[in-house]
Amino acid sequence: MKRYAAGIDVGNATTEAALGCVDENGLLQAVVSGISGTTGLKGTKENKRGILHALSDACSKLGICLKDINALYLNEATPVIGDFAMETITETIITESTMIGHNPDTPGGLGLGVGISIRLEELPGADRTKNYIVLVDDGFSFDEAALQMNQALEQGCKIVGAIVQKDDGVLIANRVKNMIPVIDEVRLIENIPLGALCAVEVAAKGASVERLSNPYGIAGIFSLSPEETEHVIFVAKALIGSRSAVVLKTPKGQVEERIIPAGEIIFCGEHYEKSVAVDAGAEAVMEAQEKVGVLLDVKGSAGTNVGGMLSSIKATMAQITGQQQDTIRIQDILAVDTMASQSVAGAMAGEYTMEHSVAIAAMVKTHKLNMEQLASEVTEAAGIPASIGGVEGDMAARGALTTPGTDTPICIVDIGAGSTDACYFDKDGYKRTVHLAGAGDMVSAMICSELGLDSIEEAENIKKYRLAKAESLFYIRYEDGSVEFFQKPLESRLFARVAIVRDGELIPLETRHSMERIRQVRREVKQKVLVENALRALKKVSPTGRLYGLSHVVLLGGSSLDFELANMLTEALSHYGITAGKGDVRGCEGPRNAVATGLLLSALEEEHG
Repeated sequence: MKRYAAGIDVGNATTEAALGCVDENGLLQAVVSGISGTTGLKGTKENKRGILHALSDACSKLGICLKDINALYLNEATPVIGDFAMETITETIITESTMIGHNPDTPGGLGLGVGISIRLEELPGADRTKNYIVLVDDGFSFDEAALQMNQALEQGCKIVGAIVQKDDGVLIANRVKNMIPVIDEVRLIENIPLGALCAVEVAAKGASVERLSNPYGIAGIFSLSPEETEHVIFVAKALIGSRSAVVLKTPKGQVEERIIPAGEIIFCGEHYEKSVAVDAGAEAVMEAQEKVGVLLDVKGSAGTNVGGMLSSIKATMAQITGQQQDTIRIQDILAVDTMASQSVAGAMAGEYTMEHSVAIAAMVKTHKLNMEQLASEVTEAAGIPASIGGVEGDMAARGALTTPGTDTPICIVDIGAGSTDACYFDKDGYKRTVHLAGAGDMVSAMICSELGLDSIEEAENIKKYRLAKAESLFYIRYEDGSVEFFQKPLESRLFARVAIVRDGELIPLETRHSMERIRQVRREVKQKVLVENALRALKKVSPTGRLYGLSHVVLLGGSSLDFELANMLTEALSHYGITAGKGDVRGCEGPRNAVATGLLLSALEEEHG
């Protein structure tokens, strides 16, 4: 009599099913796959809906119902939470708009103007001996503003620049008789104090500001003391590479600087503890983790950024799983040096500066009880007897062995959304697995941070797809330098924009960064997270503890579908004489479905010997 059994792999991003039809002798007659997005945090009861969706997808391919499934085997899912610990968080609190920096997309005019802030409507009564920066709020149209400024110039008023609330910088600059720099898109223009000394600079196209991106240039304009010059460094840093800028100072303004220490990470090993300062960098953090040997938990120093981050991770997991917070343990972290955008406090148009930071992904170890509760939830909802089948690395290796041409000894790397797993099997039954924090989700978060993007979805697209730029309405240039021509003109919204190429469609990116810069960030982040973490995992499962000696590696997991990762890993492993290639689970699934397939096969082997 036929029966049906399924293996379920609950991942951080996707949930996969391998549904098999088994005859009376325990032999598989057919196996199909199902996939769904993971619902809720991996390893929690919220995963139930995603499991049922994946099972329904698989059932439709065999023409059966959920109630026809006789047994279900779940992986031991361990959640991974990622966060950022800043190397140094410096928050400059600005009172009375002491300093601001701004870089709109389309400034008008050219040059550097230094003068006193004044409203447009107050120009007729202005002192003719002083230089002025005119403030134009959204109550004026561009032609009206230009007309009033030209009338004031004819009457002897010295106008050396303008700050505009609306997006009218170019329109106003083109209509004012004198060439002046015009900054627009200053949303909070009403907060700029009147009578304050202002400096406005606009560089030529293709160039960047020089005086206002230099702290000593700012100091010279505003006659700052050495102590005051130290406080404007953050403004100058924020404006490096900008085509336009405005900096403003009020006589009574004060700058207060508050530094929140990054803190120390404390690794609690089996025999001793080791502390390391986050601002020592990611390499020092990872070295400290290796030195403690078997890791029991990770903590952060109290009252610091990393201490609050690690405590928050444990508190979140405690709330989700129902465990006591003091029973939650972090079993692995991945630290990577990166850059993160920091908002400039007191700014008037959303300015930010890039700061060195350390990105940290933490893997939280929870009780197996949580997975057992999930199994009970699935059994109750679908009427299918569900149980815990095995750990991910072990099951992934079993699934990888269904790839044509593979045999033991085998070494696999399974790169998912939240974790990187590795497993080594040999012919004598020796087996070693490891489950490490850090994978695809961390890559997306770092791309988002380093490029200063507004949405993680855009970072995901940059991670997954190739880039191109529309250099005319009839051709695009791909990131590898190749060119494609079109018979019909492209949409005007694509012109001169960087876009991702998804399924033959061009989707423009909402970023000012060049195609070269985006590609550089994407590849560097993948190298630091995915490639280096894969090498770390392989060292841990290698019988010798070294990469030398491993002959070939099978790549698995959703991240292995990445269009460039396989080549990057192959190149990195070739230095150790290792051949790497994507798996093809069951000869039809590619690198996906290895864990689910392994769970199914392992359960059947145990049942029938």
